[in-house]
Amino acid sequence: MNGELLSLIDMIVRDKGIDREVLIQAIESAMTSAAKKGVTKEGEDVTVTIDRTKGSVVVTSNGKTLSSTEFSRIGAQTAKQVIMQKIREAERDVIIGEFQDKTGSIVSGTVHRFERGDIIVDLGRTEGLLPKSERIPYEEYRQGEQVQAYVLDVRKGAKGAEIILSRAHEGFIRGLFALEVPEIADGTVEIKAIAREPGDRTKIAVSSRDEKVDCVGACVGVRGTRVKNIVRELHGERVDIIRWHEDANGYIAAALAPAQIVEIRPNPEAKRALVVVADDQLSLAIGKKGQNVRLASKMTGWQLDITSQSQLGAAAIALRDLQGVGPSMEKRLTAGGIASVEQLAGSTVEQLAAIKGIGEKTAEKLIQAAKEVLAKAKTPAASEGEPPAEASAPPARLELEPGRAAGAASSDAAAPSESELQPPSGEAKPDEPSTSDPSQQ
Repeated sequence: MNGELLSLIDMIVRDKGIDREVLIQAIESAMTSAAKKGVTKEGEDVTVTIDRTKGSVVVTSNGKTLSSTEFSRIGAQTAKQVIMQKIREAERDVIIGEFQDKTGSIVSGTVHRFERGDIIVDLGRTEGLLPKSERIPYEEYRQGEQVQAYVLDVRKGAKGAEIILSRAHEGFIRGLFALEVPEIADGTVEIKAIAREPGDRTKIAVSSRDEKVDCVGACVGVRGTRVKNIVRELHGERVDIIRWHEDANGYIAAALAPAQIVEIRPNPEAKRALVVVADDQLSLAIGKKGQNVRLASKMTGWQLDITSQSQLGAAAIALRDLQGVGPSMEKRLTAGGIASVEQLAGSTVEQLAAIKGIGEKTAEKLIQAAKEVLAKAKTPAASEGEPPAEASAPPARLELEPGRAAGAASSDAAAPSESELQPPSGEAKPDEPSTSDPSQQ
């Protein structure tokens, strides 16, 4: 019996990874409970001790040693139940301790099953929960498929350890770069900020603690191999890698890449900046549905207002600068709710005629004058001897050869060879990673 008990303890320790002393103490506690119910009288002090070397069980009550054979059937059953419970609790504590150390890191597992839209991931000794809210949109999973995820939280649950996983968290991006880029893992390159819209686009700002190491180039890898592996794991999510700047203007300009910035007017107290871009760069700076400026604002921590040069010029035109608008007419327009030239140009004759002191003919002239001034402000000056272009050409962009990732588009990085980069031949693919460093452009 004694040898069987030690063999059972050693087997559980080996299979479950439970500390041997913790398990023996749990069995002693369980046997003490059984002895109180089946051997001794109520209120008597009972102690059960297991010899760590021989496995012998010694039961003492009020200084008297009892034989383990005196355990009743009910007491033995109780001991068995308590032992199993203690084993489960100890195993749960071991798992929780193991995965608490992994919180904030990347783990791998296989898709085990689906429960109400959530995914149960087999992590080996336990299971993890990948909620629908923490998944990348539009991703599809199959049972048995390998999956990587970020350990978001570890806690005790009613059924054991609960390990919450995420693929939508910004920490997942940070973890993937740490796995792919040795310079990030050893601390040479530091990730300063991440802004992400899962499944669509991510911006990441990096800096180097070693002047000899190009932080953007390290993240991209030779011919883009490193960032390409990350994009593949993200199922095509676009990744923009930019160089972090201590200077606010340089950081904002880099964050808005690939748009080219004309001027930045920062307000440090309000953490707000007016960013002026060329007319043909306005849509690029704002991005699809405002995504580019939204991510840039989130990454820098500044509220960014984007405007074009023509819009800025039109906003600077005062009502009094219009032909036929004197001080008295300006007061009438302001009183009628018309405070800018753009508002005046967008008004109707009926709206202006409703203002006291303005007739229909005067209203027509005012509207026409406002439209002409705005048209002149928004028309870029043509080069001498050349007619104005009907439409501005989209900015040139380097596009990848099929099957290659982008190199660092940094003006201070080593220029890629002609064989590595092709001239633009169309719209860039959404799943292609991009790197931008416009600070020196």
